[in-house]
Amino acid sequence: MARSRLTPERESELYAAVLDLLREVGYDALTMDAVAARTHSSKATLYRQWGSKPELVARALRANKPSDLSEIDTGSLRGDFREMLERTDDCQMEKDSALMRGLAHAVHDNPDLHRALRELLIEPEMNGFEEVLRRAVRRGEVDAGNPALKLVPHMLIGAFVARPLIEDQPVDHAFLSVYVDAVVLPSLGV
Repeated sequence: MARSRLTPERESELYAAVLDLLREVGYDALTMDAVAARTHSSKATLYRQWGSKPELVARALRANKPSDLSEIDTGSLRGDFREMLERTDDCQMEKDSALMRGLAHAVHDNPDLHRALRELLIEPEMNGFEEVLRRAVRRGEVDAGNPALKLVPHMLIGAFVARPLIEDQPVDHAFLSVYVDAVVLPSLGV
């Protein structure tokens, strides 16, 4: 696929439009026609660049991530978690979690979307996250045999899903800071 034809600025513009449309209408109602109209581009261009709606959505979400988690290395796991939290603001977190809730529903009916999200978004995020945890093990902060190591992503995703359900509150920095200190780090023996 010839992705190089678009400037980085134009690509960012397209991705932002895709995310806006996703928030407005949801995945199922999002069409390549709507993206083309919103971005003043042709449907043919979109298909040539991204091949399919699932890939376009997954790449837009990936581009929306502030950075590669594996780059975070403050010297302590607590510091690394703090740094992860600092890389997004409460408003963005709320928008992202609403988006992810909508997509979590859509993946059940769309295996292609599920595959694209796994390949382009989830696996790279998990790899970065696992590197942060491996460094904590190498530093001796976490025991390599701790079963919670494999469950940290589940714990964090659980926090994003549970808070709105249980408390009717969005996930924000204050909540995640307490959650990491009270649940995640103790489970890792930190």
